[in-house]
Amino acid sequence: MASSSRLLALTLAGAVVVATAGCAPQDEKPTPTVTAAQTCAKDSLPTRTPGKLTIATDQPAYEPWFSDDKPDNGEGFESAVAYAVAEKLGYARADVTWTRVKFDTAIAPGPKDFDFDINQFSITEERKRAVDFSAPYYLVRQTVIALKSSKIAGRTSLAELRDARLGAQVGTTSYQAITDVLKPTAEPQVYNSNDDAKKALQNGQLDGLVVDLPTAFYITGAEITDAVIVGQVPQVGTPEAFGLLLDKNSPLTSCVTDAVGQLTTAGTLKQLEQKWLAQAAGAAELR
Repeated sequence: MASSSRLLALTLAGAVVVATAGCAPQDEKPTPTVTAAQTCAKDSLPTRTPGKLTIATDQPAYEPWFSDDKPDNGEGFESAVAYAVAEKLGYARADVTWTRVKFDTAIAPGPKDFDFDINQFSITEERKRAVDFSAPYYLVRQTVIALKSSKIAGRTSLAELRDARLGAQVGTTSYQAITDVLKPTAEPQVYNSNDDAKKALQNGQLDGLVVDLPTAFYITGAEITDAVIVGQVPQVGTPEAFGLLLDKNSPLTSCVTDAVGQLTTAGTLKQLEQKWLAQAAGAAELR
C-alpha cells in the first residue's frame, strides 16, 4: 500500500509540474482591446455601402421636419438631426445618401435597405419587437392651438392663458398638460377624440385646444387652416419619444445611439429644436 501511495503522489506531482509549465508565460503579443470609439469609427461601421451612410425617410417629407420635400438640403429639424448624427459617426454630407421608404414599410419586420430611418417614429414596446431604435432625439411637447380669431392667439405666456377655455382628448398627456401646467380658471373640456375636440374649437366652444406638437403642425397646416400654434407647454408626464429606426439587431444601433447621446449632452439637439421647431415653425415655448 505504501509503495502504491508513493507512486500516486509522484504521479500527481508530475502532473502539477506539467500543468504549471503549460501555464508559464509565453512570448506572445497581448490581444488588443477594441474600444467603443474604434468600433464606431467610420471605417469599422458595417453600413450597406462601405464608406457611405444610407438614411431613409418617407415621401413626401413634411414641414417643419424637412423643407421642400428635400431631405438632402439639411433644412428642417429631422434633416438637420440626421446630418448631425452622420457627422458624429464620421460621415461628411457628401457621404450621405437618402432613400425614400414608406412609414408602414419601415416599421414592419424584415430586412431594411437603409442604415437608419428618421420619420417621427415613436418608440414603443410593440415596434421594438420588429425593429431597433436609437436613444430618443426628440421628446414630444404638448402644444396649444387656437383659431386666428381667438382671444388667446398671439399670447406668449402661461399666465396669459389662465382665463382661456381649453380642451383636450380624454386620458391623454394633452389633458394632463392642462390640469398640471396650464391650470386655467375655467373647467377643462374633455372629448372622446381629437376629431370631437377640433369640432369644438371650430364651433367656438373652445379658446384653445391642446395636442402634441406633431399633431398641432398637421392640424394647423392641413386640417384647420385658420388655426395657429399659440405655443409649446413645458414638459409634463411621460413624453412620447422619437427615435432613429434601424433593422432589428442592427450592428449600427449602439453606435447610432452613442452619437445621439453625444448630441444630447452637447446641447446640439436642443439647439436644433429651438431653430427648426420653435423659431422657424412658430412653435415658441410658453413660459
